[in-house]
Amino acid sequence: MSTIEESLRAISERIKSHSSTMATEEAVKTAVVLPFLRALGYDVFDPTEVVPEFTADAVGKKGEKVDYAIKIDNEIRILIECKPISVALEKKHLDQLYRYFSVTNAKFAILTNGRTFNFYTDLEAPNKLDTRPFFIFDVTDFNASIVTELRKFEKSAFDVAAILATAERLKYTSGVKQVIAKLIEEPTEEFVRIASGGVYEGRMTAQVKEMLSGVVRAAFREVIMDTVKSRLSSALADTEEVIEKIDTPVEDEPEVVTTEEEREGYMIVKAIVRDTISPKRVVMRDQKTYCGILIDNNNRKPLARLWFNRSVKYIGLFDGDNEERLIVDSLDQIYEFSDRLRVTAKRYSEQ
Repeated sequence: MSTIEESLRAISERIKSHSSTMATEEAVKTAVVLPFLRALGYDVFDPTEVVPEFTADAVGKKGEKVDYAIKIDNEIRILIECKPISVALEKKHLDQLYRYFSVTNAKFAILTNGRTFNFYTDLEAPNKLDTRPFFIFDVTDFNASIVTELRKFEKSAFDVAAILATAERLKYTSGVKQVIAKLIEEPTEEFVRIASGGVYEGRMTAQVKEMLSGVVRAAFREVIMDTVKSRLSSALADTEEVIEKIDTPVEDEPEVVTTEEEREGYMIVKAIVRDTISPKRVVMRDQKTYCGILIDNNNRKPLARLWFNRSVKYIGLFDGDNEERLIVDSLDQIYEFSDRLRVTAKRYSEQ
């Protein structure tokens, strides 16, 4: 495990256990910000590298300071402003960073309350701090992709060009994610109209709008859950297949035995596509680990695969060259995939 990951986990646990004691900026600096900077490779005990209470005369406001300025190669590159953990970070908290950014050689600014870290730069206008962050992360909920982005800010790897190369993409991705998250919880009237346009054709009264808003909200969440479930199904299937290959000795490989359940599954698939392609072209070819359903008995024309020789059963569907495996709890559930099976069969019927 990397130093950054270890430090983030330690900081995360500290926040979860002692956030009530971080009611001041000083507490956030000591418990979170300094350990965070140390994890990135900066010497927090060297005031010429991590400059506390940084001031710049050109700002024009006597006594105004930024909590930290980070120097790299003796040039100020990062400005950091801290707030108590109870404070929700807002645009108004950027005032000092905004002024200091324009009169120093800083290229990045960080606004944090100890839990949330907002990273800013000057994508919209040179030497003028953007009002929207290009990168946001919650130290209590980080993942591998966040760690990858943080590595770019390590002292040993710090490269302005490399960070800016992905900053614009991160900024807009972050903005879109926030919009989507808000739409899920509070779908706008316009979005409800778009989403339900092809389903509901009546007049959009206040009562109908309220009803459809709930429907859209639920459907949005179900789409996300279905996507996650599909990916987990494929991952579990791949894992089981690997385990089977490891656990089964080559000399003891069993003969192929077609079960009654596989035969029934094959007949269901055949019945589903009979109006799309001639049933005579739909052929079953059983394998050791799955039962293949092919068109013209051709391995290059897979219609479906029945992965029934395992504790968790799957059906493999083919929208293209790649197989997607989905959990099936019963044979009747195969009918839920009728449309996808017909689309695949239609593609082969035109060949």
